Amino acid sequence: MPFDVASVRGLFPSLGDGWIHLDSQNGTQIPDAVGSAVARGIRSFPVPGGGLSRQSVEAAAMTAQARSAIADLLDADPDCVVFGPSRAAVVCALVDALPVTRWIGDGIVLSRLDDEENIVPWLRGAARHGSVVRWAEVDVEQGTLPPWQYSNLVTDRTTVVAVTLASSTTGAITDIGQIAGHAHAAGALLVVDATNAAPFVPLTMSELGADVVIVSAERWGGPRMAAMVFSSRAVMDSLTNVSLNPHAVGPARLEVAAAPAALLSGVVASVDLLAGLETNAAGTRRRRLTMSMDATYEYLQRLTFYLVSSLDSLGHVHVIGVDTHRVPLVSFVVRGVAASKVCGRLNDNGISAAFDVPSRALDAIGVSDAGGAVSVGLGMYSTPYEVDQLVRVLGSFG
Repeated sequence: MPFDVASVRGLFPSLGDGWIHLDSQNGTQIPDAVGSAVARGIRSFPVPGGGLSRQSVEAAAMTAQARSAIADLLDADPDCVVFGPSRAAVVCALVDALPVTRWIGDGIVLSRLDDEENIVPWLRGAARHGSVVRWAEVDVEQGTLPPWQYSNLVTDRTTVVAVTLASSTTGAITDIGQIAGHAHAAGALLVVDATNAAPFVPLTMSELGADVVIVSAERWGGPRMAAMVFSSRAVMDSLTNVSLNPHAVGPARLEVAAAPAALLSGVVASVDLLAGLETNAAGTRRRRLTMSMDATYEYLQRLTFYLVSSLDSLGHVHVIGVDTHRVPLVSFVVRGVAASKVCGRLNDNGISAAFDVPSRALDAIGVSDAGGAVSVGLGMYSTPYEVDQLVRVLGSFG
C-alpha cells in the first residue's frame, strides 16, 4: 500500500499555516498527539519521580515508558536508555562520565561530517585532559565520510571514536560497520550520533555495532529531548555517576537531573506516531516501527531523488554531495547568490529553509567561498508539490 502522505499531514496542525516547512534540520513540526501528550503531562506530572506520592509514582512510570519507547526504536534494552534535554547535553554527560583512562593515549577520533553536538563536547574534554584528537576528513567531491581512513586513524591507543550515522547537511549515510570493526579491534568506545538518520531509517542497536547511540526526538516530531542508548549494562555501568543525586542507580546515574515526565510523555507519543505511519503495520511496537519506517524511507527516497533531480535541472544550482545513499537532507548553492539572500526570497514565498548551519563538512567543501549553502530537509509530511514550489522560486534566480 502506498505511503499515505495526505493522512500523515493531517496529524500536524502547524501545516495549516500555509507555509512549506523544509527546515527539518532545525526540528520537525510537532504532531497534535505529541502536543496533547505534553500538555496533559504538564498537568499530570508536576513533581519528579522517585517519591511516594501518586503524582511522583506516575511520573516514574512515565519515565519507564519513555525508556521502553526509545528502546523499541533502536531494538535496545530499556535499562540502557539515558535522557537529557539535548544532544549536546547527553554527550557532555558522557564526556564527564568517562573514566580518566579513556583520555590516555591517542585519545579521540572525531569526524568533520558530524554536527557540532558530537564534536564540541569531545574537544572540550580532550583539552581538559590533554588528549590527542585525530580527525576523519570529508570527501569534498562526494560530501561523504570515507571509512577506509579509519584504518590509519584508529590505533591500539585510541580510546573513543565518535561519528555520525548521517550528515545533517549533505545527507550522506556513513558506513558504520567498517568503522565499528576498527574501533572494537582497538578496544575503543564507539559513539554514533544517529539523530539525522533516526526519522528515516529503521535502526537496530546490534546491527550498528555501536557502544553508544544518540538520538534526538525533535527530529521526528517529538519534544526537544535527546536519548543516549548503551549497547549493554556493562558499558553503561563502567561510567562514573554524573547525576546530582549521589544515590542514583541505573541509567539515572548518567542523567544530571531527572528528565521532565511531561516531555517524556511527548517522547512516547512521538514514537507511537512513528509506529502508526504504516496503516497495515501490526504486532509489537518494534515490529510496527520497522514496517512504518520502511514505508516512510521508501517514500522519502523517491521524493529525495525528485528533489535532487529537480535542483540539478537548474543550471545555476549546485547540489552538494552524492545523489544516492543519503537521507532526505540536502544542501546546495545558487551560483552568484549568497545563501542568506536565497533563504530570504524563499521566506518571502512562504518556504522555510536553513542557511549558515554550523558545519565543518561544508567548511571543508568550501561553500563559504560561494556565499554559503542553503540546507533543506524533507519530512514525513513533505510532498512533490512542495518540492515544485521550492524549485519554482529557485528558478527565479536564473
